[in-house]
Amino acid sequence: MMILCTRLRGGKGGMELVDAERLEALLEDLLHGHELAAGGSAGNTAYAAARLGTKVGFLGKLGNCDSGNFYRERFAGIGADVSRFKVGDVPNARCLSLVTPDSERTMRTDLGAAMTLSPEEITAADFEGVRHVHMEGYLAFNRDLKLHILEHAKEAGCTTSFDMASFEVVHASHDVLDGWLKDYIDIVFANEDEAAAFFPDLKDDYEAMAREFSELCEVAAVKLGKDGSLVSRDGGLTAVEPVVVAQAIDTTGAGDYWAGGFLDAWLKGKPLEDCGRQGSILGAEVVQVLGASLPDDRWSQLRTEFAS
Repeated sequence: MMILCTRLRGGKGGMELVDAERLEALLEDLLHGHELAAGGSAGNTAYAAARLGTKVGFLGKLGNCDSGNFYRERFAGIGADVSRFKVGDVPNARCLSLVTPDSERTMRTDLGAAMTLSPEEITAADFEGVRHVHMEGYLAFNRDLKLHILEHAKEAGCTTSFDMASFEVVHASHDVLDGWLKDYIDIVFANEDEAAAFFPDLKDDYEAMAREFSELCEVAAVKLGKDGSLVSRDGGLTAVEPVVVAQAIDTTGAGDYWAGGFLDAWLKGKPLEDCGRQGSILGAEVVQVLGASLPDDRWSQLRTEFAS
């Protein structure tokens, strides 16, 4: 859900979990209503990669409601494999994305059915024919499930990537993130706030953060907004120039699209600089619209541009 709002308790720019009752209260307090759209961090990343031509599937749990059906139909409509979706006994997860005049987004999330996904529901069959598994940081709030998925992914021979998602996720999961990165994850995505939360002693030395990340896993990308990004592999460093836009309207989905563009290029064997550049272009595209969706004709143009 994307909305314009003038009041909200708490810090700007992050994500906080709320229950269904609190989310309904926030919705009732809105000044100008809201718009419904399919989202979610990993969902946005998968959607972006699919629109660029990568074959994707989604492993998750939908609610027993119209919102869950809407979500499934959106992915089926772009040719994604929806056979791995589980269906719960409670309503779908919802995220309220609040946009301030400076284009920053602040989120309040009710995990709904997604939080009821249990390790027992995930089997080796869910990873058959899968080459790469991407996970969002919010999955870290269900540690047993995340570890179960990582173990199955590695047993199936998949490469893996992890988006840290928010500085709150890093703070809440710091005691296990280091081990996950070392043992299971091949690519990590972090923005400057998330990287600084993971490496508090490095202050503003983002180059050092990118290199330190790549000592834990094979590839690390640290996104620096208007200052571009840094991609590191095995301690080496590649600086990716920013893609400047005339006006940023809404940062919702920018990091997710960045990861989707990067992974599409990486899975096609492109050099890291091209992967970072493709991620930057997609991130810049989505901040120019409200919400995390681009027009069909723009996707066609981007596929042509990236193919060349």
